[in-house]
Amino acid sequence: MPEPFGGLQQAVTGPSPGLARARFAPVWTLFYKETLRFGKVWLQTIAAPLITTILYLVVFGHALGGHISVYPGVSYTAFIVPGLMMMSVLQNAFANSSSSLIQAKVTGNIVFLLLSPLGPTEIFVAMVAASVLRGALVGIAILALALLYLHIPLLHPLWIIVFTILGASGMGSLGLIAGLWAEKFDQIAGFQNFVIMPLTFLAGVFYSVRSLPGVWRQLSLFNPFFYIIDGFRYGFFADSDASVWVSLGVSIAFAGGTGLFAWRLLDRGYKLRQ
Repeated sequence: MPEPFGGLQQAVTGPSPGLARARFAPVWTLFYKETLRFGKVWLQTIAAPLITTILYLVVFGHALGGHISVYPGVSYTAFIVPGLMMMSVLQNAFANSSSSLIQAKVTGNIVFLLLSPLGPTEIFVAMVAASVLRGALVGIAILALALLYLHIPLLHPLWIIVFTILGASGMGSLGLIAGLWAEKFDQIAGFQNFVIMPLTFLAGVFYSVRSLPGVWRQLSLFNPFFYIIDGFRYGFFADSDASVWVSLGVSIAFAGGTGLFAWRLLDRGYKLRQ
């Protein structure tokens, strides 16, 4: 016999732990699947960006390390480490969600996702969380290697974590948008080569925007990646080209805007229910 006022009691006390776990299980399953997907090919998803960053450090650090000084008491090689870290975080977060979605669409496996009990919110949360994890793992690997050879202060670790999450989640959402829009792998590659790569390279990874001429410095201020990288670098050196609070505001707007747009496309089933 049903318990009297059972519905009222649940409304007052909230969902039972079992019900909460049941609601979270699909999200966790998709998140686990996405982490397995990039974990199985770790040489490509983790090791390759690490090797690329090492080459950047060797080439730029050796060629320019003794000739350029950006922040007082900070070597040029140490200066570019946070920029290279965040550049890799952003690019890999984008690559994770975009490649997963376009691969599912091209191979036809997307039908299994559409037939699952997952709604747009669950799909969005799981795929963006996996993108954040992949980006963070790449960043941690780069930092761990750099600390073996360089003195890099970590003056404000909370800022480092905040900008990592905001940057990676924003790029994970942008990857969802690109994956939904694209119909073949070439379009994803073009998006990454002609949009993501130039914007990250021109966001102050290898230089301070203070050194740029007036017009180029003003153009840099319209690049959201500049604020993400600049705020991230502030967490290491307590110095930056822009106010860290401005960088935080732009990063939140970028992550929130791309996230809302990606969720809206998922909710509409854009290029999925055809």
